[in-house]
Amino acid sequence: MGSHRSNENYPSADVAESNSLLVAPLLPLIAGQAAEADATRSVAPTVIAALKGNDVMRMSAVRALGGLESSVTAMGRELEAVAAACGSTGWCLWNHLCVFHFYCGLLGPAHIGLLRSITANRHWVCLPAGAGTGVIGRVDGDEVVLNGIASFGSGGRYSDYAGVTFVFEGERQPHLTLVRTDQQGVRIDPTWKAMSLRASATDHVHYEEVRAPLSGVVPFPLPYRVAFRDPAYAVIDDRYREDWVALSDLWLGCMAVGVADAALKDACIGIQGRIAIMGVKMVERPTIHVNLGHAVALIYAARAAVYDSCAATDARIAAHQTPTEGDYLEQLGASMIALRLCDEAMRLILRVLGGNGLREGQSFERRYRDFQAMPLHINAHPDRVSEQLGRHALGLATENPF
Repeated sequence: MGSHRSNENYPSADVAESNSLLVAPLLPLIAGQAAEADATRSVAPTVIAALKGNDVMRMSAVRALGGLESSVTAMGRELEAVAAACGSTGWCLWNHLCVFHFYCGLLGPAHIGLLRSITANRHWVCLPAGAGTGVIGRVDGDEVVLNGIASFGSGGRYSDYAGVTFVFEGERQPHLTLVRTDQQGVRIDPTWKAMSLRASATDHVHYEEVRAPLSGVVPFPLPYRVAFRDPAYAVIDDRYREDWVALSDLWLGCMAVGVADAALKDACIGIQGRIAIMGVKMVERPTIHVNLGHAVALIYAARAAVYDSCAATDARIAAHQTPTEGDYLEQLGASMIALRLCDEAMRLILRVLGGNGLREGQSFERRYRDFQAMPLHINAHPDRVSEQLGRHALGLATENPF
C-alpha cells in the first residue's frame, strides 16, 4: 500500500521509501495538528512555516527557476503522504504545486525573474478564480488597478502570492497577474464553511484598488492547454506544456489514495480487541474480513490507476513530447476512476466501523468528510470528465474550457 506507512495488518511498501519523502520529517507535526486544524478551520502556523521551509515547495519548479524539477510521480507521493496526515494541509500544498506549474506556463520566459524569486523564497501561491469570480482592471499609467472579488482561494490565507484573473473595463478577454497577498487592498474573507477540508482556507479574496504593474499582466487564453501545446508558444521548459488541470487531477487521485489508505490503516488498528454485540470479537467476524479485503483491493487498484498515469506523464516529459488531447483526457480519466474506487473503499470502511466506531471518535469521520470534496472538485468532477471522455470516444471535439 502507501509508501509512507508501515502497518503490518496488510501489505506495505518498504518503509525506507517513506524516509526519501521530503515531507517525512514533517508528517508527525502535520498529523498532530490535523484535528485542531479541522476544529479551528486553520492550519497551524508552525505547519505552514515548516512547509515553507521545506524543499517540497520547490518541486514543481524546474532547475532553470532554482527548483527541483521533480517528477509528477514524486510530487504525487509527497501529496499522498501529507493528505494522509491532514487533508486540509494536503489540499493547500496540492494547490500550490499545481498552480505554480500553471503560472510557469502562463507567465513564461518573460517573467522568469519573478518565478525564480518565488522559488528561491519558497513563497506559496494560490489561484482564487472559482464560480462567481468577478474582478475588473483599469489602466492607470504603467499600472493596472484591480477591483472585485475572487472565490475559492484555497490556501489563500497561507499564501504569499495570489493569481488575479480579471478583464479590463469594457473588454471580455481575461488576463492574469500576480499580486502579493499582504499588499494594500487585498483582503481575504473566511467564507469557507463547508463540512470538508475545513482548514483549507478556500475563501473569497477581495481586491480593492489593488495596484500591479502592467508589465506583469499576461493574456489568459482559453482553453490554455491548447495554447500551451502550440510550438510557437514560448515556455520555460517543455514540462509546462502539460496541462495543470490534468496534473491537479492526478495529484488529487494520489491524495485520495492517501486518505483512504490512512482510514483503512486506522480501522485495522481500531478493531483490535473490540467486542461486537453478543460478545463476538470484531476481528474474527468473516464480514469484517470480506469488507476490509475488498477495501484493500480497491485502494490497490486506485493507486495503480493514478500512478500509472503519473508514470506515463513523466515519460512524456522526459521525451520532450507535447501532450495531446487524448493524453489530457487519459489523465483526467485515471484520476476520476481512482477517486471512485477510493470512495467505494471509504464506504466499506464506514460499514466495518459501524455505529460504535463513529461514536468512539476516531479520525475516520474527519477523513470521510474531507474526502467528499475530492470527487466534487470541478477539475475532476465525474460529470465533467465522463462527458468529455465520451465525446472523445465518439470522435467529437471536446468542449472543456480548462
